[in-house]
Amino acid sequence: MPKPIDLYYWPTPNGWKVSIALEEMGLPYNLHLINIGKGDQFDPEFLKIAPNNRMPAITDPDGPGDAPVSLFESGAILMYLARKTGRFYGETERDRLTVEQWLMWQMGGVGPMAGQAHHFLKYAPNMDPPQDLPYPKDRYRAEVARLYGVLDRRLADNEFVAGGFYSIADMAIWPWACLWEGQQQTLDDKPHFARWLEQVGSRPGVQAGQSLKIELRGDHRSKQAQDTLFKRK
Repeated sequence: MPKPIDLYYWPTPNGWKVSIALEEMGLPYNLHLINIGKGDQFDPEFLKIAPNNRMPAITDPDGPGDAPVSLFESGAILMYLARKTGRFYGETERDRLTVEQWLMWQMGGVGPMAGQAHHFLKYAPNMDPPQDLPYPKDRYRAEVARLYGVLDRRLADNEFVAGGFYSIADMAIWPWACLWEGQQQTLDDKPHFARWLEQVGSRPGVQAGQSLKIELRGDHRSKQAQDTLFKRK
C-alpha cells in the first residue's frame, strides 16, 4: 500500500489538475489547504516546497530511490504521477510525445491566457480604482477563443486530446476549459470541444477532483484578496 501523498491545494483550475489526477489514479493523499486569498502561499514552510509561491504542490514520501520528493508546477506533477503509476501517459513513446506537446500547449497557452481573461473580465473592473480596460479584455477573450478553436479542430478527429486515450493532457486542459462561460466564450461553433467537455466532466475521478473543497472557492473580488493575489511580490 503506497504512503499518502501530501497535496497542497486550493480549489482553482490549477489545483484541480492535480486533485483530478490523484483521484483518477487512485492514489491516497493528505490534503493541505493553501488559502491563496489569505496569503498561505507565502508561508515560509510552504515556500520550501513551492518557491514560486504558487499551488498546487506535492510531497511524495515514496519518491524516486525510496526517498521523499517535493514538486511544484502542475504540469511537472502530472508527468511525475503518470510515470509513477504507469497510467494516463499512453503506451508508446509516440503516445507520450503527443501527450507532452498538448500538456505544454495547456501550460503555455490555455492556462495563462484563460487566467488573464478571468483577470481582466472579472476582477480588474472591480478593483479600487476600477480597471475596466477594453484592450486587454478583447485581447485575451479573442486569444482564448482561438485556442479553443485549435482544440475543437483537434477533437474533430480524436476522442481525447492526445488521440484515442484519456491522458494527463485532458486532465490539465479540462479544469480551465470547463470555465468557458467566465471567459466569455461560446460553444455554438465548437461542437467537438463541447462533446469533450461533457465526456471528461462525466468521469467520476474528474467530478471528485473538481468538487474537492469546492465550497471554499471564492471570487477573490475583495480588496484584501486582490492585494494578496495581484500586488504582493
